[in-house]
Amino acid sequence: MTRPYENIKILDLTHILAGPFATYQFALLGADVIKIEPPTMPDPARGRGPDKAQNDALKGLNYQVQASNKKAITLDLKQTAGRKILLKLVQSADILVENYRSGALDELGLGYDDLKAANPKLIYCSLSGFGNYGDRAEVNAYDNVIQATSGIIEQSGGHKPGVSFVDYAAGYNAAFAISAALHRREKTGQGTYISSSMLEVAMTLMAPEAAAAKHPVKIKRDKEAGISSYETSSGILMIGAFTPDQNRRMWEMLECEGYNDVEDLKDTADWESLWHQSKEIKATLAEIFKSDTAANWQDIFHNYGLPAERQRTLDEAVTDPQLENYFKDVDGVTLPSAAYQFEDGPEIISAPPGFSEHSEEILSSLGYSDEEIEQLREEGVIA
Repeated sequence: MTRPYENIKILDLTHILAGPFATYQFALLGADVIKIEPPTMPDPARGRGPDKAQNDALKGLNYQVQASNKKAITLDLKQTAGRKILLKLVQSADILVENYRSGALDELGLGYDDLKAANPKLIYCSLSGFGNYGDRAEVNAYDNVIQATSGIIEQSGGHKPGVSFVDYAAGYNAAFAISAALHRREKTGQGTYISSSMLEVAMTLMAPEAAAAKHPVKIKRDKEAGISSYETSSGILMIGAFTPDQNRRMWEMLECEGYNDVEDLKDTADWESLWHQSKEIKATLAEIFKSDTAANWQDIFHNYGLPAERQRTLDEAVTDPQLENYFKDVDGVTLPSAAYQFEDGPEIISAPPGFSEHSEEILSSLGYSDEEIEQLREEGVIA
């Protein structure tokens, strides 16, 4: 088996969600990912999760879901000895990913220009809240803050969605950019600097809405009735029959199921006519769907080739047989894997590493003796 990123070495100076998730994509595909943490400041995600014993052991689930297949070392980059070790690692690395405050590593002499001198082929990726330019370049941010400043919360009715999807999308965005930079390096032999902005990722996740907000022609209309949720006699049904053609097919389906007098509502040959009748369509559907359960309506829609699903809890969703190949047991812990499959593709091979678990192994590979490693530990350079 030849995994896509075998023989690629990544230095992972990231924490929390977006950065670790980005490097995790490469770890799943065979890259040698070395997670680097300050000896007195473990990745905060290590202490977060539902299991106190795991949190206390610095293996909280928030950390584990994106840490398999990695190695872990601690380095105090504020000390000369720590920076020296990082520079040694950089010389043989392909990629460095960091999500510190913009400019923080430059202040330590570890910015892209500094490390490029040690390794011109290095691909250096910085993830940040607002990017590396502008008035807010050095402002710290988390997923919830970006959701607020980007307009996502306002677009969501004033409520923050209960998941950190901007973080994870930012991780995917960075991983894609890094993959492109690797492809470019094969052609040019040169590394590069990548800046990945969570704010710009948030805008990308709302591309149609963001473009409309910038457009000079403004219009206010409700979403199509066929892309909404409805109460039923038991449960909530989300339907996805929102195009003019799907609307027609939905009403034909309802006629076949015994619901009559809907001829006018299925006569939507284009978007304008669909939007014009949206309120009437929604009101009529709201009454019809109360006549049966969400589960039965789901089956009816599926039988007619139309999208619809009963609204489930997360506890229900994770037990769906459709996901049996997605979740993997790793040392007795069930973890998500990759959201795709292909030959020689993503695979969890080793469990998430403990804090500083591979420090001695990595330092030995760099030529440090046992005595030197112990001295580094005594000086607080490593944990």
